[in-house]
Amino acid sequence: MFMWPLGDRELIVDLQEKLTGARITHSYIVPGGVRRDLPQGMKEEAIKRTQYLEKRLEEYDKIFFENPIFTARAKGVGKLSRDEAVKLGAVGPALRGSGVDYDVRKDEPYAAYPELDFNVCTRQEGDSYARSMARIDEIRESCKLIRQIVQKIPPGPFRRKAPIVVPRGESYSRVESARGECSVYLIGDGGDKPYRLRFITGSYRNMAIIAPVLIGGHMADMPTAWWSIDYWPVEADR
Repeated sequence: MFMWPLGDRELIVDLQEKLTGARITHSYIVPGGVRRDLPQGMKEEAIKRTQYLEKRLEEYDKIFFENPIFTARAKGVGKLSRDEAVKLGAVGPALRGSGVDYDVRKDEPYAAYPELDFNVCTRQEGDSYARSMARIDEIRESCKLIRQIVQKIPPGPFRRKAPIVVPRGESYSRVESARGECSVYLIGDGGDKPYRLRFITGSYRNMAIIAPVLIGGHMADMPTAWWSIDYWPVEADR
């Protein structure tokens, strides 16, 4: 099971490399647009590979997510109630895995999301299995979103040529990232660079639910509960 998704991951990483020039650390989105236009054949490859990935997810279900060993180790483990998730400020699949229908792309639409058709993926159980499956559901929705996006990209320049000036003042905004809500606080002083810039990521916010999910469980259940949160220290420290 480990080797299957690791191999399929290369199909997506390869697309990212063709688009951005890097496999993982992309630095593709820049003030005023993106670094470069879509390479030739990118749209067709994106459609082809997302369709392939959807078929593979059905096989993943059979070999792993419906496997009685995994379900026995994940269902009922690391439970987080809806009220706890809201009270502690959980975000992303960790929040939606506890039955909270909240996604910044739907509740505060930005960019092109108002033009796209997609569902907010929730699970009601609030356990490790629900958080895992919420992510699998979101992979399926992401495949649909990618196909919509590549068909709707309008013609025209992909980057603003004029220099970017950060106006004086303060600004706060947020987007929905893979691990949940990502907030940006910016202070401008009229120059071409921000005076101060601070990111609050999904991993940082979900640190609050680590203890409640783990406390009271068995030591053997800790890896399942821990990874179901999808906390990533490198992302948290920004």
